[in-house]
Amino acid sequence: MPHDTPLISTIVMGLVLAFIFGAVANRFKLPPLVGYLIAGVLAGPHTPGFVADQSLAPELAEIGVILLMFGVGLHFSLKDLLSVRGIAVPGAIVQIGFATLLGWGLGALMGWPLGGSLVFGLALSVASTVVLLKALQERRLIESERGKIAVGWLIVEDLAMVLALVLIPAAASISGDGHGAAEPLSAGLSRLLGLDLGLTGIIGMTLLKVVAFVGLMLVFGRRIIPWILHRIAHTGSRELFRLGVLAIALGVAFGAAKLFGVSLALGAFFAGMILSESELSHRAAQESLPLRDAFAVLFFVSVGMLFDPNILVDNPLPLLATVFIIVIGKSVAAFFIVLAFRKPMSTALTISASLAQIGEFSFILAALGSDLGLLPGEGRDLILGGAIISIILNPLVFVACDWLRKTQETRPQGEMTEGTEPAAQAEPTEGEALPAPTNRPTAHDVGEELHAVTLTDHAVLIGYGRVGSIVGEKLKSSDTPFVVIEDSDKRIGDLMREGIEAIYGNAASAEVLAYANISAARSLVIAIPNTFEACSAAEQARAVNPSILIVARAHFDAEVDVLKQYGADTVIMGEREIALGMVDRLAQVHHDRPHYEDAQRPDIIIEPSESAPAKE
Repeated sequence: MPHDTPLISTIVMGLVLAFIFGAVANRFKLPPLVGYLIAGVLAGPHTPGFVADQSLAPELAEIGVILLMFGVGLHFSLKDLLSVRGIAVPGAIVQIGFATLLGWGLGALMGWPLGGSLVFGLALSVASTVVLLKALQERRLIESERGKIAVGWLIVEDLAMVLALVLIPAAASISGDGHGAAEPLSAGLSRLLGLDLGLTGIIGMTLLKVVAFVGLMLVFGRRIIPWILHRIAHTGSRELFRLGVLAIALGVAFGAAKLFGVSLALGAFFAGMILSESELSHRAAQESLPLRDAFAVLFFVSVGMLFDPNILVDNPLPLLATVFIIVIGKSVAAFFIVLAFRKPMSTALTISASLAQIGEFSFILAALGSDLGLLPGEGRDLILGGAIISIILNPLVFVACDWLRKTQETRPQGEMTEGTEPAAQAEPTEGEALPAPTNRPTAHDVGEELHAVTLTDHAVLIGYGRVGSIVGEKLKSSDTPFVVIEDSDKRIGDLMREGIEAIYGNAASAEVLAYANISAARSLVIAIPNTFEACSAAEQARAVNPSILIVARAHFDAEVDVLKQYGADTVIMGEREIALGMVDRLAQVHHDRPHYEDAQRPDIIIEPSESAPAKE
């Protein structure tokens, strides 16, 4: 067996270093993405020690880009985008234009050609979807109005960058700035007609091929691809289904590049977008997630390998200017854009903090610009350095924005900015005097208005999904005082309309538990399926109230043991309850035991059919 195995060593060392530094980054409350980039820097040619194969790393990164864009397409929701299109579309376009202008200005000051400066500006204008979603998830803002606007804003940015990935090579093919390959269809027509089509003709031909590809996908792809997946799903083979998802993602991307000349990224994005319309999309996302994550990590590692740390010493001022554009420039622009649409300051601050970083699309643009000879190596290093620094600073930006929001909220009512109170003032016109809870829980208000409950000897119910709602109904029918902790603003609104005490937030937060008056509670019911959050909530509740009864749920024996270690008194395992329910029903037939309807069962604590929502 040959001992020179560059492919194996590149994959192994890339994943091992990414794991080590990703874990370190996570330990310091930073996105693991920072650790992946640092791992790439250490595996690159600019630092001593192990150096990964420089020819294989880009190809592995290309697979990462394909799967990353496939994942973006799977999660692309036209419905969510249309719900916030009034602000997300114009806001994102104006913000991209402003940030691109700033980047172009910095590139021009450094003497770069026009094409390189524009690529540099575009790379600074788009934020990382990965970093944004992680930040919003940690703050339970995904389903809030602020979160939907931020996600919609990022979708518009992603679509703009997908278009840029198509147009940049076409423009570079006739530009004196780069050495992009000539667009073959345009070149053939030019020779046939004896005409120079110019930049407009090349871009037109490129867009024509993209339109043809998109049309083919929308007309045939949306029928054939879901049909193929359904046929595979009916075989009952999970292995074949997983392989089919990956084959579709990689096959469509490769076919799009070879047959239509569009980027691999665009082909993968449309494959994911077509699949997102299928009822099997969630399963497809789950099955492809492990490989997507693995190759996405290799992509970030390969990007880090391109970074030259010497730029920190050789060009500190341009790097500071780059970070300023990313963290301050485009965030301030987004802040005023959101305020111009008469949205609350809390929404403007959230959008600003969300955009104060750059990520995966910036790396893809930097790599494309370098390959085409448009972007100087110095510009690529500035983009990578700005990304690493901005991602590290992003949690601090969110903290600063939270502080500003709380400061603004403490002002007297007359000094509050527009958008904060008008909704409340408009309520009386609907003829409903005071059930403020009926109209109050709008998406952006729910996350802002936390008030400590005054209940004592009550039950605290975490989660109001399929399991939590059943527990809540039983508590309500037995006149047991209880308060619900929920991270869905829609459910919070429903609970308030029903007159149920509810708190919006993450139950793993000690502050949220304090709002629920956990110290004076008699019991805690953890009805969420997330074991990590459940353990954190149980541990903190036990520390504050040692005598509280804690009841939790689990799917596996290992989770039962872990939850009990963290303080749970009773753990209901859904699968076991389902099995006991089945045995009980069989006993009614085979041993003539009495049969009870669910509503009549004397031991009705949790209904078996609802106790194991493995996909909740």
